[in-house]
Amino acid sequence: MKKLLLSAATLAFAATGALAQDVVRLGTEGAYPPYNYIDESNELVGFEIDLGNALCERAGLTCEWVQNDWDSIIPNLVGGNYDAIMAGMNATPERAEVIMFSDPYKLPDPSAYMALAGTDTSVMEEGVIAAQSNTMQSGMVADTSATLIEFPTADETIAAVRNGTADAVLADRDFLMTYVDESGGELEFLATVPSPGAGVSIGLRQSDTELQATFNAALDEMKADGSLNEMLVQWFGDEVPQFE
Repeated sequence: MKKLLLSAATLAFAATGALAQDVVRLGTEGAYPPYNYIDESNELVGFEIDLGNALCERAGLTCEWVQNDWDSIIPNLVGGNYDAIMAGMNATPERAEVIMFSDPYKLPDPSAYMALAGTDTSVMEEGVIAAQSNTMQSGMVADTSATLIEFPTADETIAAVRNGTADAVLADRDFLMTYVDESGGELEFLATVPSPGAGVSIGLRQSDTELQATFNAALDEMKADGSLNEMLVQWFGDEVPQFE
């Protein structure tokens, strides 16, 4: 996976914590259903939007959403454009060198290869594989003998498979499931593979320990009363791993 290189000056940003502000700003991509996306009414919706709003309500925080491209989502957190990231981000050791994470709100997602129906599984090692840039999956493909082709958005990786630019795409299985289900047999999974990381979590600046504790306390409440599991099932179906 590509390393995220940030200047020392950028890392030193924000002497005051996010909780000192009137509004806590939540950064998201808005292009990764069902986690976060723009609906037909041009509204930001998805699992993470519902969850983020619920966490803010429980924590007594006034929150607003900020849409940001995936490629710059961590630098813009550290640079102060928002105070937390909720964007389907897995808490990996590499990312934890730059930012810190809350407890997970979704257990680790397996990744999956998806291709046009009838594609031979040999393309996973010998073909051209599309992945969104700066994701776990781009690093996973880079570690194989396949040819990696990267795109700024997840939708572009799907288009690359459909138009023949790529033989397959590697991404979160839960993200790809919608495309497989709605393709009418055009697309299928080739294989499911484990992903690194502790689970999908809120990303925060390393200085914002108070905000981290606040979000963790609200997450603990939602795990204890079952409301987080209910939300997971609502957005991902009955087979989604749940918190005990």
